[in-house]
Amino acid sequence: MEEGLKQRTIRSEVSFTGVGLHTGKKCTIVFKPADANQGICFVKNGVRIIPDARHVTNTVRGTTIGEGKNRIHTIEHIMATFLGLGIDNILIELNADEPPIGDGSAIPFVRMIEEAGIKELDAEKNFYIPSQKIAYCENDTRIEAVPSDLLEISCTIEYEHPLIKKQEKAFVITEDVFKKEIAPAKTYCFDYEIEQLEAVGLAKGGSLKNAIVIGEKQIHNKEVMTFEDEFVRHKILDLMGDIYLIGRPVKARIISYKGGHTSNTALAKLFLNDIENFSKKEMPMELNLEQVKSAIPHREPFLFVDSVKIVEDEKKAIGKRKMREDEWFFKGHFPGNPIMPGVLIVEALAQTACVLILSKPEYKDKLPYFMAIESAKFRNPVFPGDELRLEVEVTRPRLRGGKATGKAFVGDKLACECEFMFSLVDKK
Repeated sequence: MEEGLKQRTIRSEVSFTGVGLHTGKKCTIVFKPADANQGICFVKNGVRIIPDARHVTNTVRGTTIGEGKNRIHTIEHIMATFLGLGIDNILIELNADEPPIGDGSAIPFVRMIEEAGIKELDAEKNFYIPSQKIAYCENDTRIEAVPSDLLEISCTIEYEHPLIKKQEKAFVITEDVFKKEIAPAKTYCFDYEIEQLEAVGLAKGGSLKNAIVIGEKQIHNKEVMTFEDEFVRHKILDLMGDIYLIGRPVKARIISYKGGHTSNTALAKLFLNDIENFSKKEMPMELNLEQVKSAIPHREPFLFVDSVKIVEDEKKAIGKRKMREDEWFFKGHFPGNPIMPGVLIVEALAQTACVLILSKPEYKDKLPYFMAIESAKFRNPVFPGDELRLEVEVTRPRLRGGKATGKAFVGDKLACECEFMFSLVDKK
């Protein structure tokens, strides 16, 4: 999952009919396209149900969401498919309380998406990156997440059973990895659990065709397994589905030990708390690209800051920008001798100042505009492959704007220095 990706939906409507794993009810599920920023929404008999970790009502052998009678059971395989295939916006209609289980894996839903086709939308993905290490522990179960530029999942399960024992697996999640390594992994249970599940009204639609059943000395339906370590892979599948209950894709390194739906959804709730707290407090002292983009309105190809370190609150900041060989402006400025235009160096300095100012919660509804550029001097050229260090200081901060000085360096060499004035206006 890379920077600058666009939001996705499906191209056309698609449906699938089958039996729910726990309810045993026949269900037809329909996927429908949705517009940008609409998110994921389930509709059961005309009632809209948002898949939100705060609305999880049960985590026994699956994840149930909703309120009162308006509940949907066992949504984790669907949600994992949306996360794995990068689907941000989609409408899911059902005529029963539980989607079809299919073969116990996520493959039926992957095939639905492939049949419908994927469509990119004119809006960027809104990734969640933890602001710090986030962890949940209960008894032997541990799950934690730290910030990352990718979604990485490492999972360990451990049973006192000779056919499973300890299984460990780790993946960097990409669409291809999800399809080949995770989506085919089927749900499983021990044979002695079946009677217990039936006693509490679960597993009514379970069979040897849609769940791997583990006996004391043998797996009763080993022929349906895709992987030798299928059990830990299915745990990763469940984890992906549960963390997508925050409503946005995740960039984090997640490590799970003996986890399940309870710990997964607990982590998702902690993610939501982090998002809420992050929006209420000042941005962290060092902002990565995603956090820069959450602070200022600039976007590729006119975003010239990769990261910003706030050195002195409201006054000083240091930005960085690695100049790639394929930058659009190098193609014509100049052919055979590419250098960065001076006006774009000034723009990079101004964007660093924007991050410094607009990262403050009180300015989140403002847009920045240049008012003047003064005393601009260009000392050394900036070439493809160079890394700009952008040092800015706001010398006259004002509610409606201010004045700043900026210096751009490549290594120890000064490339540009200038002063500029800017105005802050309401987005409306």
